[in-house]
Amino acid sequence: MNHTLKVLVAASCLSLTVGAQAAETVTIATVNNSDMIRMQRLAKTFEEQHPDIKLKWVVLEENVLRQRLTTDIATQGGQFDVLTIGMYEAALWGEKGWLEPMKDLPADYALDDVFPSVREGLSAKGQLYALPFYAEASITYYRKDLFEQAGLEMPEQPTWEQMAEFAGKLHQPDKGQYGICLRGKAGWGENMALITTIANAYGARWFDEQWKPEFTGSEWKNALNFYVDTMKKYGPPGASSNGFNENLALFNSGKCAMWVDASVAGSFVTDKSQSKVADSVGFTFAPTQVTDKGASWLYSWALAIPTSSKSKDAAKTFSAWATSKAYGELVAEKDGVANVPPGTRASTYSDAYMKAAPFAKVTLDSLKKADPANPSAKPVPYVGIQLVTIPEFQAVGTAVGKLFAAALTGQMQPEQALQAAQQSTEREMKRAGYPK
Repeated sequence: MNHTLKVLVAASCLSLTVGAQAAETVTIATVNNSDMIRMQRLAKTFEEQHPDIKLKWVVLEENVLRQRLTTDIATQGGQFDVLTIGMYEAALWGEKGWLEPMKDLPADYALDDVFPSVREGLSAKGQLYALPFYAEASITYYRKDLFEQAGLEMPEQPTWEQMAEFAGKLHQPDKGQYGICLRGKAGWGENMALITTIANAYGARWFDEQWKPEFTGSEWKNALNFYVDTMKKYGPPGASSNGFNENLALFNSGKCAMWVDASVAGSFVTDKSQSKVADSVGFTFAPTQVTDKGASWLYSWALAIPTSSKSKDAAKTFSAWATSKAYGELVAEKDGVANVPPGTRASTYSDAYMKAAPFAKVTLDSLKKADPANPSAKPVPYVGIQLVTIPEFQAVGTAVGKLFAAALTGQMQPEQALQAAQQSTEREMKRAGYPK
């Protein structure tokens, strides 16, 4: 090889190396649900538009994701550049200075288009710390065909007792059809999200105004006894292993007559490519009982940037893209308008979307009604419907979730689980110095 050729080859190799190094890697930690898996697929468009940014994905089950992110951010580990978190973490971690403020967003981001309740839920002291990917309430899904065959009519606003009556009439385990599917998997964001809304509907609250837990009160007893009794009689086997994804799979395969869970599932249960019952799903509000306060949750999966990230600008560019109106338009173009991430933007709820998404009106009305500052029939010292926005809740809620899962499997009676929940929560709150 002559000298000139050697120089040209060396220069070419150097150019390729520099080009490869120029692409900044953004590591995204996210949850393994369908909307996030879609985001990962469609993010190829982002990489084409931003050849200087390379995306690396870490996709985890919900409980595992929360543990990994909590450990990483508390130790300032810096493993991730974009975190998929919820309203609980956004407010607490933002206030601690662990998250980058979401300031100076692109002009076309249209932050005013995002629902105020969602913006507030992802803020601390008026500062936004995460951009909402989607937001959800909890709603009731039911099989219209099974109701019709049984001569039943779902009211617009069912009570939990009515739900149990319907479940009893529709429960046919010999045919692989279960009356009702509800979350049983232990976790503060898994079974406790659902059980807390049941408890709210029965008039319960996590803490009184002096931060004393109330698990031994009649409201919690009524709620947990109802939940355990109904699930044992009319739920699927192995319910203590079922979270959102597991129940979605059961419902889509035709095994659940009714299901109460996140409104974000609306686009999946009506998608003929993944749901056997797509044409026969009905939608209505989450059940109430003695009150409708806190009967439906409010939650958002959102994208945040830890202060420990070494690629903050690139991470912000991606987060703004994935939560933008343009991303919604990309989803509509590729996968259909009903699959646009719901619950975050007023502009999503166009005539075309409302027509394409039969679950849209119930979702929108539920989101508008949700009030995290007033989640119970009684006054509370905390903010949060299905969670309590204090740092201790992650540990407390998970411990209680394990006890309630044990009550569901029959390892302990509901009264024993409530007594143990009272003791463990009192102990943790005292250790943390409550009341403060």
